[in-house]
Amino acid sequence: MELPQGLDWVRGSPAGRVWLAALPTWLTECAERWSLRVGPPFRQAYASLALPAHLPDGTAVVLKLQYPDEESRHEADALAHWDGDGAIRLLAREPRRRALLLERCQPGTPLHDLPLDQALDAVIGLLPRLWRPAGAPFTPLTQEAAGWIGRMPRAWERAGRPYERRLLDAALDLLGGLASSQGEQVLVNQDLHAGNVLLADALAAGRGPWLAIDPKPLIGEREFSVVPMVRGPELGHSPAAVRHRLGRLSAELGLDQERVRGWTIGHTLAWSVADDIIFPEKIDMVRWLLNPN
Repeated sequence: MELPQGLDWVRGSPAGRVWLAALPTWLTECAERWSLRVGPPFRQAYASLALPAHLPDGTAVVLKLQYPDEESRHEADALAHWDGDGAIRLLAREPRRRALLLERCQPGTPLHDLPLDQALDAVIGLLPRLWRPAGAPFTPLTQEAAGWIGRMPRAWERAGRPYERRLLDAALDLLGGLASSQGEQVLVNQDLHAGNVLLADALAAGRGPWLAIDPKPLIGEREFSVVPMVRGPELGHSPAAVRHRLGRLSAELGLDQERVRGWTIGHTLAWSVADDIIFPEKIDMVRWLLNPN
């Protein structure tokens, strides 16, 4: 089985190599368990192995074998909680292998193929459907933010101080204040960027046409839920594009723009260094949001 190029990073860690070694067996076992005809992997995969498949009756589905990271541990729980309302539907799961059997979005066009404001229109219609009260087993945003606050200074030092200390200090201050003063708690997705919302015409009756995939769920305030759309480069990577997304999403979803801005700065900087890999575009975006001009 040839892996998508986006999964090459997995080879760089012992845990990743163990996961890769197990994939062929798990794929065979899952295909047998659910009687699947499986096709070649989707090429755009980055954090999991996802493959198109068909059930015995010809229904198009997706078999997903998750990389065992903590952020996606409760993806199946979130999809079950939404039960197809605004998100792709979970059909079955096999926890030991972190395997999910999912509906397939067809045609599967990503949201970022739309012009910017049409894409934002779709997000503004979608997000309120995902804001559902929830509890266990989802991690509270307060707890997740505490983890970012604890890890960010160490990651910054280990990566050779790749950005100015003032950015780190600002992000830490914002995260501490925001985490302790949140509004109503709902299910939020810290990876709802424009590549993780797909067109699903075949499933659109009362549900679509745009559905979320690949959630990394938390329990937190609504303002946090738009962070991935504000920071994501998929809808344009420039100061003007970022500020436009921040303004429209905050205003039209009835959110506190300063809290959205603060969460975006903190979360983006927390994700700007991962396993000593530096993501300069995330650092740029933090600078843009901290600079009022």
